[in-house]
Amino acid sequence: MAQPYLHEHVTCVAAPATWLSDHSGQLRGGADGLYVDDRRVLSRLIVTVEGAEPVPVQVRRTSAASARFTAVLPGLGDDGPDPTVTLERRREAGPRGGTETLILTNLSHAALTVEVAATCETDYATMGAVKDGRGTGSTVDIGGTPAAADDGMRVSVAADPAPDAAGALRWRVTVAPRDSWSVRLRFTRTDVAPITRVAEPSRLRVTADDRRLDALVRTGVEDLDALRHTDGEHVYYAAGSPWYLTLFGRDSLWAARLGLPLGTAVAAGTLRALAARQGVRHDPETDEEPGKILHEVRPADAAHWLPPVYYGTVDATALFVSTAADAYRWGLPATELEPLLPHVERALAWLAGHDGFIAYQSSAKGLANHGWKDSGDGVQHADGRIAKGPLALCEVQGYAYRAAVDGAWLLDAFGRPGAAGWRDWAAGLAERFRAAFWCPGGYPAVALDGAGEQVDSITSNIGHLLGTGLLTAGESARVAGHLAGLRSPFGIRTLAPSSAGYNFLSYHLGSVWPHDTAIGLLGLVRDGHRQDAAAVIRAVLDAAARFDFRLPELFGGDDGPAPYPASCRPQAWAAAAGPAVLTALLGLDADVPAGLLRLAPLSPSPVGAYRVRGLRVGGGELDVSVSAAGAVTVHDGPAGLTIIQS
Repeated sequence: MAQPYLHEHVTCVAAPATWLSDHSGQLRGGADGLYVDDRRVLSRLIVTVEGAEPVPVQVRRTSAASARFTAVLPGLGDDGPDPTVTLERRREAGPRGGTETLILTNLSHAALTVEVAATCETDYATMGAVKDGRGTGSTVDIGGTPAAADDGMRVSVAADPAPDAAGALRWRVTVAPRDSWSVRLRFTRTDVAPITRVAEPSRLRVTADDRRLDALVRTGVEDLDALRHTDGEHVYYAAGSPWYLTLFGRDSLWAARLGLPLGTAVAAGTLRALAARQGVRHDPETDEEPGKILHEVRPADAAHWLPPVYYGTVDATALFVSTAADAYRWGLPATELEPLLPHVERALAWLAGHDGFIAYQSSAKGLANHGWKDSGDGVQHADGRIAKGPLALCEVQGYAYRAAVDGAWLLDAFGRPGAAGWRDWAAGLAERFRAAFWCPGGYPAVALDGAGEQVDSITSNIGHLLGTGLLTAGESARVAGHLAGLRSPFGIRTLAPSSAGYNFLSYHLGSVWPHDTAIGLLGLVRDGHRQDAAAVIRAVLDAAARFDFRLPELFGGDDGPAPYPASCRPQAWAAAAGPAVLTALLGLDADVPAGLLRLAPLSPSPVGAYRVRGLRVGGGELDVSVSAAGAVTVHDGPAGLTIIQS
């Protein structure tokens, strides 16, 4: 069955809970529902007044976790062309469920007596079943009474004021002229432990001549705060709503890393949560290996075709090492980083255990591809042939090089042995990469296949090599040139239009992913390709404005841009593109252990003059203004850091 489309859905999220509905607010089936911990708490919620459904006229997202739906009720109230009776639904997600407040307003000149009713059903479906378009096929009426699934999942519904009779959510109400009546419904999954929402939301904010930057950063920060979830005492960003509202290796690490301007707490929590599950044995059922960082975790009652703890990722292990190093550079205290060093060393040992390049072979029970483009057709030759494994992806070699250098830096910083060996290992990897990956057209192959043949399509993967140190200056310039060729009006395409498999509305073969674009953007800045970086920022802002500044997981970037119908929104690493744009604009490079903070803003600024407040680094906050010409004024900075401008 087909995966449900989401591009016209309204999403309210407070991890691990998500509301999904169309613009009417009614839940009718398909992907609609209220979900908690990858299970559907509510599959149907139909509100009627006098037996009729209200006519929707407006919906407004009021925060990442809440929305307001406004509808009118023709035929009720005064006669005439103007609607005089409205129903507003105020929806909010909470950690174990959600609330819906119904407000019936009578704007007529006469009293109104009507019946308000809410039909509530659940099917207890797992998120995997919903994603496959299946659900469970049967529902249970839970109108005002607790309900339980065969596996012990329990749902309760509460109403204030109470309904007229037990077991049915119905109220006979009289509303005076120019007055309102309201009822608050609360839907709760009661078989899971209460979760305390992570406090202290980010204070990062920006004011720019180009106000789109303000909106992008504000919305991204709100969405990241809403996607904060906990693994015991460890906080992390759940990957995305609704399909991936859980701990992922690659996604959660990248989101924490791109989001470091919000502080180091989430990066630290993500590292600890993943370290606790770092591989310790060889298990072909789950792709676990000693030292390896996992791909994803699911609740046991919601696991679908993958195991509840699954390790089928080739890049998360290197990203784990570099995220630890970056968090330390941004001010993670040494007392929090040091306990992670044994896990860093095990991750490095996993990298070194590969022969030649870091490669993977898909298993029959897992994902076909183990890089970030993990769809079955995600790695192709330019002529459209699917690449056959084992595959060594280009960006993974860049991650591994950077991880070895970062790991050596950490080992030196904490007086642990082995740093020189890892620098030598990185140098050898770079030499092998230079000999094997460069295609005749002057760009790195996306991968080497199982026969050692270059997979020669031009892809956005090459952008991930920028800023890793793997490339020489000349090689970096050539990659930047090809990345410019991949740039659409709204971001960096995942595949060049010249490739046989190109499709602007595919998952990985021509679409635009905001996180992918943000990674390329930061690499362009680090390697000095500043005009290219400015062009990418303008494209990101153009895209953000078309999506009400809540960037989706991916979209078609040729014209429009066009929504990818099944895309998650919000997605953590897409939301983190906003803070990442600020890092790029400021040319910010933090080295808290050395007591340094470097600023080299893009000049001229692609967003005009701007001021950034509340950017966290080194235990303090940065307040800085940048003129349209790139001149810097520091209003306040973290104590103990020397700010260097260039």
